Amino acid sequence: MRWMSFRWLSNTLLSVQNPALANRVVLFRGVGFGTTHRSMDRNREEQLIAKEINVKFKPEVNQVQEILVTNSFGGWEKCWEQGLTPWDLGQPTPALLHLHHTGSLPKGRTLVPGCGSGHDVVAIACPERYVVGLDVSDKAIKKAEELSSLSPNANCFTFLRADFFSWHPSELFDLIFDYTFFCAIEPEMRSRWAMQIQNLLKPDGELITLMFPIDDHIGGPPYKVSVSDYEEVLCPLGFKAVFVADNELAIKARKGREKLGRWKRSSIQSSM
Repeated sequence: MRWMSFRWLSNTLLSVQNPALANRVVLFRGVGFGTTHRSMDRNREEQLIAKEINVKFKPEVNQVQEILVTNSFGGWEKCWEQGLTPWDLGQPTPALLHLHHTGSLPKGRTLVPGCGSGHDVVAIACPERYVVGLDVSDKAIKKAEELSSLSPNANCFTFLRADFFSWHPSELFDLIFDYTFFCAIEPEMRSRWAMQIQNLLKPDGELITLMFPIDDHIGGPPYKVSVSDYEEVLCPLGFKAVFVADNELAIKARKGREKLGRWKRSSIQSSM
């Protein structure tokens, strides 16, 4: 999956109605403030509702959400079977490709969780960087293998079907790249995500995250994210953001809703 196994999403969503916000409008009106305060509260709530409604995703995203609601265990596999993969760019992630071409990407063993079709895996694999693409969907892994079967660097990467959260590889990684995986898992699972990142990464390794979607929509996947969401689960484990910036190379549909983050463990944590 390019969400839970994955990475994801261009143009995306549907109109989102938020009854909870509408209820809060009623509650504000009944609080008993003066007319001016009631008017200000009402305007503020109406602005929030308008903001929610203006968040748009591809219609396919709604279909994916419906599948996952009815089939929480095999939902991602079903999405791949039906060709519902709105998170899949159909090409390597531009920002990752830029880091690779400019020599700014760490060498060594690299993990791409939720690799989906495997475009990123193949794009950054080289003799100095062996890349493992991991996905929970068997269909996604088969597609990745088919698309990469004639790649000249085929001996520099591999694809594995496995559950990221229960996977125990024999070797740790120098680099982990996460894009549209963090946003695909339920927010309650983010602490487990961070702990597994810690378990899989070498003490001096690096985590690179493309944080998306940074907006105010309700529900998911994809679930909205923020820099603080990552900090909340990573910092207690000794990780520190050494670089965070807007992703200027984001595709048009995601411009302004992505940030690139680079994370390292503190020297004290790394030496433990």
